[in-house]
Amino acid sequence: MFSWLNKKDQAAIPADLELDPDHIPTHVAIIMDGNGRWAQQRHLPRVAGHKQGMDTVKVITAAASDLGIKVLTLYAFSTENWKRPKDEVNYLMKLPVDFFDTFVPDLIAHNVRVNVMGYVDQLPKFTQDAVNRAIEQTKDCTGMVLNFALNYGGRAEITTAVQSIVADATAGNLTAEDVDDDLISSRLMTAPLGEYADPEVVIRTSGEKRLSNFLLWQIAYSEFIFMGPHWPEFTPALLAEAVYEYQHRKRRFGGLTNK
Repeated sequence: MFSWLNKKDQAAIPADLELDPDHIPTHVAIIMDGNGRWAQQRHLPRVAGHKQGMDTVKVITAAASDLGIKVLTLYAFSTENWKRPKDEVNYLMKLPVDFFDTFVPDLIAHNVRVNVMGYVDQLPKFTQDAVNRAIEQTKDCTGMVLNFALNYGGRAEITTAVQSIVADATAGNLTAEDVDDDLISSRLMTAPLGEYADPEVVIRTSGEKRLSNFLLWQIAYSEFIFMGPHWPEFTPALLAEAVYEYQHRKRRFGGLTNK
């Protein structure tokens, strides 16, 4: 199953972890938590954790693509993260430049397309340029979508969607009866993901058990999996374990029959 991963990461996947290839979640979203704590535990600056976290992104992207996941959404920077120390924010804004410059050739080679959702226009120009280059360079890839939530917040996203709907209603293009789940979903930042807009699985690392303003509309029926290791410690084996757990959950969507 694993073709992109190196032999060390492949070997770490438990041999007795039998995943059903016909029941792989199409959209997995990850709250990448614990970079700073990982660094502090090693008496390193917090930015060292973010650098290691980017290396983990590369490995997990390969693992997700090999598993057959259609969309991997990674919560990279929230609308609330601007409150962090200025030096740390500046470092985080530079990370996409180094990340995409080194990783885009691998993404293209493995048919992975980059998508970015969030208020990208509020990012520094050099960050915007790196993001736009990666999107342009991978636009013809037809495999997994690597979807970054960058300067993203769930409440802000919903507010923006409502403002868009109200503007259309004020212009006479919509009535109250036109507003339904599908219309709201079509105005959200995940709309370009089409049938894969709503994640089936949300993973949060570092032992925290909260959503932190992430995909608040889209996760109505997602399966939540909270895992203890910090993001820099997250491995393909842990991703496979999360998929295995998902496959053994009963998803009823409010009914009585397992879906």
